[in-house]
Amino acid sequence: MSAPSAFHPWRKDFYDWRPVLAEMAGGYFPYTPATLLLFGMREALRMLLEEGLENVFARHARLADATRRAVAAWDLALLCQEPERASNSLTAVALDGEADSERVVQVAHERLNLALGVGLGKLKGRVFRIGHLGWLGELEVLATLAGVELALQLAGCSLALGSGVTAAQRYLKDR
Repeated sequence: MSAPSAFHPWRKDFYDWRPVLAEMAGGYFPYTPATLLLFGMREALRMLLEEGLENVFARHARLADATRRAVAAWDLALLCQEPERASNSLTAVALDGEADSERVVQVAHERLNLALGVGLGKLKGRVFRIGHLGWLGELEVLATLAGVELALQLAGCSLALGSGVTAAQRYLKDR
């Protein structure tokens, strides 16, 4: 077998830093650096270290718990039925025939400018996802939950407006 030529579609040069490092050793940077991404990463790391990783993890756990309490108040099911395995970055809500989750996501987007995640693969139309990861606090999550409540009701789910927000507020008040 001959040595590979300069271009082969199966080569993974994008992830291979050896050519980049070789070029840099000679004083040449072989492409335009993603300077803004590097500045963004530096700022994100600064923010994480300033808050402290343990505090970041605790904040995300608290926001996830508040979201899960809202889902329970709506009398809807969580996709993850094992609490110890639940994600602190997003909550997948199972509608169990109450409504089409894609309609909930569509209403949230079109009417409220609220981005929710759709169900993927076999879960398409059965679940939607609420994200609560990143530089978020209680106010952003409570506003998101208020929007989700309205989108659910507009999409045909029967629930009392304010029920999930109230459950989340009661939980967060003591945390």
